[in-house]
Amino acid sequence: MTLLAYALYFIVLVGLGWALAVWMARVYDGTLPGPLLRFESALLRLCGAAPDRSMSWSAYALAVLAFNLVGFVVLYTILRLQGALPLNPDGIASVSPDLAFNTAVSFVTNTNWQAYSGEAQLSYLSQMAGLTVQNFVSAATGMAVAVAVIRGFAAPKGSALGNFWVDMTRSTLWILLPLAILLAVFLSWQGVPQTLQGAVTVTGVEGSEQVIARGPAAAQIAIKQLGTNGGGFFGVNSAHPFENPTIGSNLAQSLSILLIPVAFCFLFGRMVGDRRQGWAIFAAMAVMFVAGLAVIHLYEVAGNPALGLGANMEGKEQRFGAMLSSLWAASTTAASNGSVNAMHDSFMPLSGLVMMVFMQIGEVIFGGVGAGLYGMLLYVVLAVFLAGLMVGRTPEYLGRKIEGREVTLAVLAFLSMPLGILVGGAIASTVPAALTSVQDAGPHGLSEILYAYSSATGNNGSAFGGWGAANPWQTTALGIIMLLGRYAIIVPLLAIAGSMVRKPQAPVTSGTFPTHGPLFVTLLVLTVVILGALTFFPVLALGPIAEETARLAGESF
Repeated sequence: MTLLAYALYFIVLVGLGWALAVWMARVYDGTLPGPLLRFESALLRLCGAAPDRSMSWSAYALAVLAFNLVGFVVLYTILRLQGALPLNPDGIASVSPDLAFNTAVSFVTNTNWQAYSGEAQLSYLSQMAGLTVQNFVSAATGMAVAVAVIRGFAAPKGSALGNFWVDMTRSTLWILLPLAILLAVFLSWQGVPQTLQGAVTVTGVEGSEQVIARGPAAAQIAIKQLGTNGGGFFGVNSAHPFENPTIGSNLAQSLSILLIPVAFCFLFGRMVGDRRQGWAIFAAMAVMFVAGLAVIHLYEVAGNPALGLGANMEGKEQRFGAMLSSLWAASTTAASNGSVNAMHDSFMPLSGLVMMVFMQIGEVIFGGVGAGLYGMLLYVVLAVFLAGLMVGRTPEYLGRKIEGREVTLAVLAFLSMPLGILVGGAIASTVPAALTSVQDAGPHGLSEILYAYSSATGNNGSAFGGWGAANPWQTTALGIIMLLGRYAIIVPLLAIAGSMVRKPQAPVTSGTFPTHGPLFVTLLVLTVVILGALTFFPVLALGPIAEETARLAGESF
């Protein structure tokens, strides 16, 4: 029954992803109906953009950085001044400088790391005009970059990568916004609040008063899932009954987390003119996702013998159980989403290991909207290069040669992950001010640090529940790490795309290594796994693996 439920979930997900990819191809090709295109053109010109002007890779990268910088400044200002701004019925004070920095960076980089409790520390204006807006445009930024990178691999020699302002506007206007409206309406129907009224005070059955927070939650929750943002309206995220009240809302949000990342695989095949290429990338992602989900499911359903027989329900909602909690945990860490419907701190050690690995490899197993696809293309460059070395040929991908410049840029982008996770985590493991964030001793405490820095570098946003995220050291350090994890990958990949589009496309010959069959899928999976294992296995052995070994010996932390 469990396998049938998982199979049905994936069938629906793939079907929706394939249909969405058809629409996305029309959006980015500019072949929408005339009235829509005229409205889009008028909107772009009203904003001062030149929709007919294409950009080089450097101009595209500068536009991304400039737009995100402005978004950071605006959001930081809103958070610092929220106590004096309107739409604050509960009179919430302004956010401290370090927390405002962390939160602004978090949402601009599509990380949505939450070192705050939304219902207690943010006004409605901050949630709507600040966080929800960035949920749209940070996701649209990743989608635009992915489309530009695809053009670099697929467009004729000498073509430009497109126009960032056009790509971002199309992503927001014709993909994210319609889907978010549909999902928000559904969530409101399921019981998620969408109101500008303040908190309500009620008298409980025992006679004591309780303050119940509410607000415009449904709109933010819809885009937080569709944009793989993950930042919840309430502090406990999608474990809160107001964010995720029913099995229906849970399944809808679970599908939403992976919908656009899956669609990007099929969009890639359409844009490069060979749908088999998209299916190959999807297959590699799916194989790794299913393997990780299987580990999490088996360990959570088997449970912890120290707590008695039955599934491990510590930190989980009874209405979701071990199965739906496992599916969400795998999806949110694979997809750079970061929302949770259960507390990952309470999962079994090897379940936590899988979630960390999903983040440490760059969250390319479907990954964030756009970010997963362009992150996987980073591994594709490395896999094709390795394949060329093995057969003694100059490596090619989609008819273009992979040479020293592309491999160097790919390696530089890849190094951002170990730099943020291992170097950042090592510093946090030794500085006394940082160690106050750690709740538990032993290997589980190391896992808390490792998970947090994997999450920040991978722009995921989730954390182990005992982690002291509001520590000023961590709000500052993790904010810097989030910037590294986002832009140290975006800029090199745009440079790779700019380099590739300048090369002629060679015809396919008998000596061309096929990049759409089972052999390439296997090589791509092995490249991802081996690079991740070689880089992070030693620290994983000291964290979750050591904790699992101790658990088998009867010791807990």
